[in-house]
Amino acid sequence: MGSLGDLHPKIALGLELRNRGHDVLIATWEGYREKIDQLGFEFRPMRPNVDQNDKELLADLMHPSKGPEKVVRQLVFPYLHEMFDDLVAACDKADLIVTGEIVYVASSVAEKTGIKWVSTSLAPLSMFSSHDPNVYPQAEWLELLRPLPTFFHSGLFSVMRSTISHWYGPYKSFRRELGMDPNHDPIFTGKYSGLLHLAMFSRALAVPQPDWWQPTVQTGFCFYDGQRDKGQMPAELEQFLSDGEAPIVFTLGSAAVMDPGNFFIESIEAAKKLGRRAVIIFGEETERPDGLTQEIIGVPYAPFSSVFPKAACVVHQGGVGTTGQVLRAGVPHLIMPYSHDQPDNAARCRRHGVARTISRGRYNARSAADEIMKLLTDSRYRQKAGDLAVIVASEDGVGSACDAIEGALRK
Repeated sequence: MGSLGDLHPKIALGLELRNRGHDVLIATWEGYREKIDQLGFEFRPMRPNVDQNDKELLADLMHPSKGPEKVVRQLVFPYLHEMFDDLVAACDKADLIVTGEIVYVASSVAEKTGIKWVSTSLAPLSMFSSHDPNVYPQAEWLELLRPLPTFFHSGLFSVMRSTISHWYGPYKSFRRELGMDPNHDPIFTGKYSGLLHLAMFSRALAVPQPDWWQPTVQTGFCFYDGQRDKGQMPAELEQFLSDGEAPIVFTLGSAAVMDPGNFFIESIEAAKKLGRRAVIIFGEETERPDGLTQEIIGVPYAPFSSVFPKAACVVHQGGVGTTGQVLRAGVPHLIMPYSHDQPDNAARCRRHGVARTISRGRYNARSAADEIMKLLTDSRYRQKAGDLAVIVASEDGVGSACDAIEGALRK
């Protein structure tokens, strides 16, 4: 469930598992059926039927402070029975299920059917470590408290859990109706599989911590960006990238792009202020922005793995899929986080010295140009980006994850 940033890593696993001789079925939103069909996987719809092109809905879900609550209380918890039924049907005769972050019925499906279950996390935020504290949406000030002892962060985490305990009513009712213990936490402590949990992100972003759930295998990023279905490189962009100096690339990924505000307009003006070539990846459901020129071109889509390595720097929203691609490319980034894991990913990249961050409220042509200039003129950003790219390149995320999954199958 989620954006392409959530779906693509699972597609990467599916492709490799199929290469190894396994039969793969993907259960996800109906709107992704065409994509899954093009890849030759068996598709099963999983409710709720969310229109991933609904701009108003996605803007609500990406809201800096209210987005996480809306995801849980309006998108997932009202449809637990439907999701459960769909997933049980999809798992019929299957040997193992691999689930994403907000498929909150996963543990109940495993408990009810006995199927082997592998849970996953795509970003460090969802590991909830007190040894490596996170930065949460609308609470970026928490980063100032990182030096405090572990027990402080454990206590803060407990307070955070208690403040949302009133959300759980529908989930408790769902579990009770299935004849299961209603006192189960699908968001924090109960979201991990006792068989295997995969931390599907690079050590360039975060390293294992003593309080991570066990058993957890950290795999590295599992990359896929659409080139085996409909994600083709635009010919005009291919030509542009080969015709001159490395451009600045501006993108908002696959979810935040539904609520761009003035990001693309201000980005075009920032590139003009800097006198730099630029690429604006404005999204397939977003109108082409005004102000494009021969030196500042716009495309609705481009595979990040083909574009980012040729960039001078990348300006983006901080989703873990986009962040992983920039880290792999070894270029500096300016990050304007929205919500969910994005503020934490942005803070981690900034602490590593490969990125600068800017808030949505402060992002305009002048401020963006100033921040980009600092990235381009201080060689330490590119040097450190190159160092992290070496770490990412040393990891075989997909291979490691599939090895672990096959190990779980044998248990």
